[in-house]
Amino acid sequence: MSKILIAEDERDIRELIAFTLRFAGFEVFTTTNGEEALNTLDQLQPDLVLLDIRMPRVNGYQVCQKIKTNPKTQHIPVVFLSAKGQEAEVLEGYNVGADEYIVKPFSPDHLIERVKEILKK
Repeated sequence: MSKILIAEDERDIRELIAFTLRFAGFEVFTTTNGEEALNTLDQLQPDLVLLDIRMPRVNGYQVCQKIKTNPKTQHIPVVFLSAKGQEAEVLEGYNVGADEYIVKPFSPDHLIERVKEILKK
């Protein structure tokens, strides 16, 4: 069973994403901000990280950059789930190392499909 780490500060969205992925058969771990995600990352060693961009303490861009520059975690795929859908924001996500960028709102089926495709790689 693949482990997925979610970093999302909005409780309702975090719970919806976690429920959706658990229902699809994934083992899901949640954090409420970027700092918490980074602290959890080393011990958890997830198979995939889902990040919001606007979070307290450490934003999603910073978390992704730290994941991708750390030799222990750089292999972990990162997917942004964000309401920030402007071209410059999406490009920034890919520039810091994201494997995928999904704009909110998104359908649960689309999220599951993309997660499964990324994990197959």
